[in-house]
Amino acid sequence: MRHSHPLAPAPLRRALLPAAAALLLAAGAAPAQALSQDPQPGNWLQLSVTRDTAPSDGTRGTLLLCGPPEGHRRAAEACDQLTAVNGDLRALPAARDTVCTLVYAPVTARASGQWNGRPVSYTETFSNACEMQARTGAVFALDDADAAAAPGA
Repeated sequence: MRHSHPLAPAPLRRALLPAAAALLLAAGAAPAQALSQDPQPGNWLQLSVTRDTAPSDGTRGTLLLCGPPEGHRRAAEACDQLTAVNGDLRALPAARDTVCTLVYAPVTARASGQWNGRPVSYTETFSNACEMQARTGAVFALDDADAAAAPGA
């Protein structure tokens, strides 16, 4: 003797099975699709510069997009420099013709984003803004003062 207490009669269960399977497949596919889509396609970096002597009001930031170049005054130059080093900020060549004072006024440069499909994360503290500009070129030239003090500007 078999006792069964189905939730729904067999014909109704058979009718609902394909719909339930389709719903489960759709629900399973949606998160995978959402994870694969980046909020900003292409090469992009979220940049910030914090003047460590005044962190509460000394931070500047922007989103640098490189297709087409947008984000700050020297975006095209910054994108060209990043393209030359495949997005590796530590590989940016230092300016050879820049002389910086020995004044200690630390600035911290941060970047996070993606370059050619790989994640980018960078943080470095420099002794002063001149040293940062000499090491990072146009990439962290986020405000007018930095752009005016930049080598070759």
